[in-house]
Amino acid sequence: MDTYSKTIVDAVERNANAVVKIDVENLHKEEYVQSGSGSGFIISSDGYIFTNAHVVEKASRIKVMLPDGRIEHGMLLGIDHDTDLAVLKIYSTGFDTVTIGDSNLLKIGQIVIAIGNPYGFQHSVTAGVVSALGRTLRSRNGRLIENVIQTDAALNPGNSGGPLINAEGEVVGINTAIIQHAQGMSFSVSINTAKEIAGQLIKDGKVIRSYIGLMIQEINLSPRIINFFKLETQKGLLITQVVPNSPGNQAGLKEGDILVHFDGTDLLNSHDLFKRLDRNMNGKKVAIKILRRGRILDNQVIPRIKTS
Repeated sequence: MDTYSKTIVDAVERNANAVVKIDVENLHKEEYVQSGSGSGFIISSDGYIFTNAHVVEKASRIKVMLPDGRIEHGMLLGIDHDTDLAVLKIYSTGFDTVTIGDSNLLKIGQIVIAIGNPYGFQHSVTAGVVSALGRTLRSRNGRLIENVIQTDAALNPGNSGGPLINAEGEVVGINTAIIQHAQGMSFSVSINTAKEIAGQLIKDGKVIRSYIGLMIQEINLSPRIINFFKLETQKGLLITQVVPNSPGNQAGLKEGDILVHFDGTDLLNSHDLFKRLDRNMNGKKVAIKILRRGRILDNQVIPRIKTS
């Protein structure tokens, strides 16, 4: 077997027994009728599961099919539309689990593998490379999903909620979306984002956070800019869109600005910004620095709690 194939086979084998199929049922004339399906993966031996919010949000009943064919009832513990993430619980023990990785270590061009159940075909595997990091994606309901990984690993309906893994077999993302009629463009929520909010979903069933209303893309800064402005970071967050009437819009931020400094420290990546925008940032005047047309500008933005 060639090296590339062996890498993928080994990575898949490390996680295959922790990837599940999720069937969603709704009541229709006093009977449960299947209304959709997706994927998920087990993150703890006592049955906690990550999946996508859009897979389970309207379910009257959730069935979780394990790789050995057993079917368990899934209880929805928490849901977060802003990241399209949900946590389920199945009440048994001794489950195989995935190995959680660090999505901040991903590099553009790195091999990644998606496992899921597209169109009901269980444990389908596709592979590709990381195409971009730190993107903001507008979901099907118009919400902005932050810190998204773009890959060219083929995804289809039913892949949603399944793991994106690296060559070492570590989960680095949760597969969430494709762009219809586009080829080679698939998106996954970073596992670091998922880890950040998992505790809140399990404890409170929801996440309360602040926002500034920006669509961003993580980019590498040129050495010339880094040296000229004596920046301590090699990356910046390129603003690709500013939401009307948002805190970012009110602060005068513009498409094309590059955010490099937030609340006293340089930004290392988009996750670094995401994790700071918690409920405690609501109403706080936050100092920021942006690159605009070859100049560093100091500004302030006042994040606020999302109300819907």
